[in-house]
Amino acid sequence: MDYLTKNHSKYLLQYHIIFVVKYRLKIIDQFPIKDICSQLSINDDYIIKVMEVDKDHIHLLVQAEPKISPLYIVKKLKGKSTIILWKNYSQILTRYFWKEHTFWSDGYFISTIGNVSEQTLQKYINEQG
Repeated sequence: MDYLTKNHSKYLLQYHIIFVVKYRLKIIDQFPIKDICSQLSINDDYIIKVMEVDKDHIHLLVQAEPKISPLYIVKKLKGKSTIILWKNYSQILTRYFWKEHTFWSDGYFISTIGNVSEQTLQKYINEQG
């Protein structure tokens, strides 16, 4: 993996993110979730490197600049995708979410990833000085 350079920094920030459909409903395949998320990442300071959907959740590998918080990425993708889905697919969604305009569950999973193992990094740090 190549490090990115910007101004006075060199970095590689990547996150594994998982969103789950509210109530674990198996309905993702009815909607163009991948296209919507891809469009939302255009002209922003993060890149969706890999994305795959299952029946009730989505996995993303996202690379971001240091100034972009993981929470910003999650809020944008979940919030804006829900708005787009309800704007374009409200007739379908009202069958599942008749009380509220929602799509994703409230929580999310996020984990940082790197290009070295934790043990390798610990060894490197311990050998400094």
